[in-house]
Amino acid sequence: MRHLNMGRKFDRDASSRRAMFRNLVANLLAHGQIETTVPKAKEVRRIAERIITKAKRLGANVNKKELEGAAAHRRLAVKRDIAKFLPQHGERLVDGSTQSLDMVEHLFNEVAPRFLNRPGGYTRILRTRARKGDGAEMALLRLVDFQIAQGKGPNVTAVRASAPKEESSAPSQ
Repeated sequence: MRHLNMGRKFDRDASSRRAMFRNLVANLLAHGQIETTVPKAKEVRRIAERIITKAKRLGANVNKKELEGAAAHRRLAVKRDIAKFLPQHGERLVDGSTQSLDMVEHLFNEVAPRFLNRPGGYTRILRTRARKGDGAEMALLRLVDFQIAQGKGPNVTAVRASAPKEESSAPSQ
C-alpha cells in the first residue's frame, strides 16, 4: 500500500526524478511553456506553483535587488529555499543566440512580479496530441499569462466549448 506516499514515480530513482523535475520547472520558467506528457505536466505544475508562490510572498520586495535588514534576510532565506528546486543556471534562446539565466533571479525579477495580484493558478495544461512513438498523451504546460507571438510556437488545437447557437427572435419565413 502507498499510504502517505505522494507523487508519481515515473520508473526512476529519486535523484533522476528530482533532476527531471528541476529541468522541467526551469524550462517552464525560462520559456513560459513546455511540451511534455500529461502526468509529468501535472507533477511539474505542483512544483512550479509552489515555487512561484514562495517567491511571490516577498510582496513588493520581490524584484528589488538592494534590500536592508529583515527584508534582505527574508529574501535570502526564500532564495535558498527555492534554489533546492531549481538549477542554478538555465539557457533561453533570444534571436537565435543563447542567453544564460540565473534561474532564481529570473524568477524573482520577471516571473513572480507578473503574478503579484493573482491568488493562485499560475499554470494551465492544454492537452495537444498523442505522441507518435508510444501514443502517450502530450500536453502543453504554460504560465497563464504566456502569449504566443504571431507565427511562432507550436500549433495547438485547443478544444473549445461549443457556444449555443443564437436563435433569431424574428420568425423565419
